Amino acid sequence: MLKKLLTPLKVHNLELRNRIVMTAMHLNFTPDGKVNDRIVAFYEERARGGTGLIIVGGSIIDDYAGAYWLLDMRDDSCIEGHSILADAIKRHGAAAACQLYHAGRYSHSMTMEGKQAVAPSPVRSRFTNEEPREMTLEDIKRTIQAYADAALRVKKAGYDMVEVLACTGYLICQFLSPVTNLRTDEYGGSWENRMRFGLEVADAVREAVGPDFTVGFRIAGHDYIEGGNTNREWALFAAELEKHGVDLINVTGGWHETRVPQLPMSVPRAGLAYLAAGVKQSVGIPVIASNRINDVFVADEILRMGMADLVAMARGLIADPEIAVKAAEGRYEEITHCIGCNQGCFDHVFYLQPVTCMLNPRAGRELEYKVERAKTQKRVAVVGGGPAGMKAALTAAQRGHDVTLFEKSDVLGGQLNLAAVPPGREEFWTAVEDLDVQLDNAGVELRLETEATAEMLKREGFDAVVVATGARQAVPPIPGIDGPNVVMAWDVLEGKEDPEGKNIVIIGGGAVGSETAMYVASIGTISGDTLFYLFMNNGEDIETLRELCSRGIKKVTVIEMLDKVCRDVGISTRWTILQDMRNLGIEIRRKAVAKRIEAGKVVVDVDGREEEIPADTVIIAAGSCPAGELYEELKDSGMEVYLVGDAREARKAIEAIQDGYEIALKI
Repeated sequence: MLKKLLTPLKVHNLELRNRIVMTAMHLNFTPDGKVNDRIVAFYEERARGGTGLIIVGGSIIDDYAGAYWLLDMRDDSCIEGHSILADAIKRHGAAAACQLYHAGRYSHSMTMEGKQAVAPSPVRSRFTNEEPREMTLEDIKRTIQAYADAALRVKKAGYDMVEVLACTGYLICQFLSPVTNLRTDEYGGSWENRMRFGLEVADAVREAVGPDFTVGFRIAGHDYIEGGNTNREWALFAAELEKHGVDLINVTGGWHETRVPQLPMSVPRAGLAYLAAGVKQSVGIPVIASNRINDVFVADEILRMGMADLVAMARGLIADPEIAVKAAEGRYEEITHCIGCNQGCFDHVFYLQPVTCMLNPRAGRELEYKVERAKTQKRVAVVGGGPAGMKAALTAAQRGHDVTLFEKSDVLGGQLNLAAVPPGREEFWTAVEDLDVQLDNAGVELRLETEATAEMLKREGFDAVVVATGARQAVPPIPGIDGPNVVMAWDVLEGKEDPEGKNIVIIGGGAVGSETAMYVASIGTISGDTLFYLFMNNGEDIETLRELCSRGIKKVTVIEMLDKVCRDVGISTRWTILQDMRNLGIEIRRKAVAKRIEAGKVVVDVDGREEEIPADTVIIAAGSCPAGELYEELKDSGMEVYLVGDAREARKAIEAIQDGYEIALKI
């Protein structure tokens, strides 16, 4: 039972129907920066789903604030479009807010028609690899006024609140940090001087919108940058913001430059809520906790424990826009949880593609896709219980078809179950569990441990068959690959084979090879519970604890013939996997071609010379091949037959699920 999440809250003069907040994130829906039907439909669906507060943006405030395809709030011509968006959100009972954005040194000249970024000091950006121009006092004055003018436009557009972005290493962060603010005038040097710019923005915004309008700030609860501000400094800044008329503090994590992951599934659920709790101790105004809060019960506990007053579920609401409605009706098991895979959201943002979701293909395509009842109800067989097959079966059932799902193993999930084995990747099991429960609720008949054949499907009289039989592991033609010391990566991840001995060599540095390496390298490391026990009882010193967390009992070497490992992992997650591999002591040999496998070693070719790598066990992770034989048997049978997922071609989970979803809409 939820105690606080669905209760109302008053923020200044703004009444919220519950404590669920969809915080601002860039969606790549607005190529010209203007509000359009796509972004309106996206946010309207989240409002209709019961969300309490929806914050859109960030919206650029002037020509130096950021990319032109971000939402625009630079002049009065933007008001009309934003009015349409605000109205679409508010008509369904949600409160609507707009976030004001200025990236400072994080703005890239390429995205601003060649303009050089501006910042407190000319400190080169590790995010853009460009050096900004130091802001003059006139620049500072002009920028503060731009914040004020944009805030007034937010009010005129009919929003209920304006939020100023002061986190993620953007402009206000840059003024606050001694790392990026090297000024010697009244805006640099002491803490009071470094706060001055942000507080003057707060004053100007408050003056522009008047005393009754609600003003929020989104702050970084910790820079996670060497020499930067910690939670203590940010709590002090939040307290000053309250004195300067700010009504709501939205707390997130560090900068784009930080090496502390904040977005992927390896971040524990609500792992950064402690930052909001630290800030809340210093202010009397409401505080929002953010980052990896994907479960309503976890969210409710944060509120009940007094760590925050509201919770952000931005990616959660991309995955399931009806979280609030389902929770209010007690349909908890129907909620689709964001798993932090980032395949459809942040990966797409970085690749300048429109945001969608691995688990919710409709996200961002609300005007294209509708799960409507089929005109003719059919008996549909889905063969294969991996992600593509599960989504196809679920969507077909939601459209009114009589669906039977065949899976030759005793569990559903396919390769998602393998992806969930390495440390920090367990959320893939959450996706499997959600789909499993939803299949049951939709009335899909499950036939596990059943290998469907063409004869069986014809005999049972199905009208349509979706072949989602997945893929099989590729076996490269390496001499010695059939030796007793060689096993396949999937078998290791499934627990069918154990990596024996100390020296383990993995051939293949793609996603499966890298994840298998992390799993094997973590064997013998201590658990989080053991770490806590030892730390609290002074059982080991800090360096020993670090070693116990990061060094297991296996020495793992990954051999990759190309110059890049994890090449098939999304950009927002890849760097965290590489960092985890380094932390676990995994050796990566790039541009190394396995020539032969012998007893106790692998012989590789590196730049034309042979090298021997000790190997007690060799694990093969050389990709996969489609297993579409059933489709070939059925395609000329006269039945309605579809081929989806890896059975068609190797692909990421987001592509496989999208495939299954789209096919089910056609049946």
